Amino acid sequence: MTRPVLLSEHSRIALMHESGLTPPRKAPQFIAAFVSTLSAVCLGMVFSWSSSAIPILEKEFAITTAQGAWVGSLVTLGAFVGAIPAGPMAQLTGRKRALQILIIPLLSSWILIAFFCKYIWVLYIARFLAGISSGGISVAAPMYVTELAHVSIRGTLGTFFQVQITIGILFEYLLGDIISDIRTLSLISAVLPVVFLLSFAFIPESPVYLCEKAKLQDAQRSLLWFRGKDYEIDDELVKITEDIEESKRNKTKLFEIFKCKATYKGLIISFGLMAFQQLSGVNAVLFYTNKIFQQSGGSLSPGQCSILVGAVQVFATLGSTLLIDRAGRKILLVLSDLVMCISLAGLGLYFYLSEFMDLAAYSFIPLMSVALFIVFFSIGLGPIPWMIVSEIFSPKTRGVASSISASLNWFLAFLITNQFANMISAIGIGPTFMGFSVLCGLGTGFIVILVPETKGLSTEEVANILVGSKAPSPAGEKCNKMTTLV
Repeated sequence: MTRPVLLSEHSRIALMHESGLTPPRKAPQFIAAFVSTLSAVCLGMVFSWSSSAIPILEKEFAITTAQGAWVGSLVTLGAFVGAIPAGPMAQLTGRKRALQILIIPLLSSWILIAFFCKYIWVLYIARFLAGISSGGISVAAPMYVTELAHVSIRGTLGTFFQVQITIGILFEYLLGDIISDIRTLSLISAVLPVVFLLSFAFIPESPVYLCEKAKLQDAQRSLLWFRGKDYEIDDELVKITEDIEESKRNKTKLFEIFKCKATYKGLIISFGLMAFQQLSGVNAVLFYTNKIFQQSGGSLSPGQCSILVGAVQVFATLGSTLLIDRAGRKILLVLSDLVMCISLAGLGLYFYLSEFMDLAAYSFIPLMSVALFIVFFSIGLGPIPWMIVSEIFSPKTRGVASSISASLNWFLAFLITNQFANMISAIGIGPTFMGFSVLCGLGTGFIVILVPETKGLSTEEVANILVGSKAPSPAGEKCNKMTTLV
């Protein structure tokens, strides 16, 4: 049997220009990526809701500081739980169906909060349910976008998820500043999951999933919807099918990721980046933005400060998409963590000194420090650790390693958000932020010493760097044979 000639995606793009072949349409892909990542807007709203809602709950229902900490942090604990089965679920039901199912607990959480928020145990359940959705969506939505995107715009579409999260955070900050009633705030927040469900119903399933299930006619229709009717899809369908067959032949068990030095060092790097991302205190800052500015006593209201911070985060995340492939990963990580260290030190020092002297003339410092922190988190330590994880592991080990890394990330997010209020009670808000500053400093050292620059490098080249050789080495070759497709 004659094997079909398979063009790489890059050679296909060149061939289109030379032979006049119709290029894929971009508009349907942008629409699908936008609609699918409306789920990420829902996530962002969940994350920033507590910043506006906890002060209201403390005032109207007299919840304690400890209870407020649980209301804020149970989202991340639920996300830790929800992320674990999300991959298998997306594999079983399909990426589209998984996202549709996962948004239901989040929608239910808003309804529970709207009508039963006076019961603290209902708040706990609602926030945990929202977290389960958040963890699952954070796995399934990027998977769906990656699989629908043509290689020529895959990087751009890949940024949609993070951008949409920041939009959701900003949107909830805006709602929280306008609305002071928990029921109204929650019911309005419940509208977007409904919009997502209704709009996403008209978008096709991932062509990769349909090929996995041997639904080739459906896969063809899906790919034609994403690429346009004039696009020749045969080569791309063959490529998808071959990748699926190779993946089936090269499934990875957990213990296999420890078999070579390159993968083992990759795990150290990945765990370190995920740990320092959360130990920077970013989720504590986002979840408790209103309370931070409430204590600063500035001229702007806490709600207005939160809105400014949310807007800064949106534009900084958009800007990061232009910098990552130009400046490189490592330099942005170092710059990001270093500036975060300085900004948190300034924030902590301000709150510490405010206990002994009047700093009303310097009330702009908290807003400036938090805005600076968010900007540099958004261009470096926020998005890049997830990118590094996908670049330092081979295709065979990437899935398992990414799942473990994501679980660690969510678990640490839970610990930080849950214990943030307790840390403030125990040592004060100033020393707490100084502690986060020290951890950012340690993270900067970790990045400088251990994290390699992966921009433009192949899997084999990264493996050789991790085993300590710039040229192909026996150790690197051994890892590559063990972890790449033969």
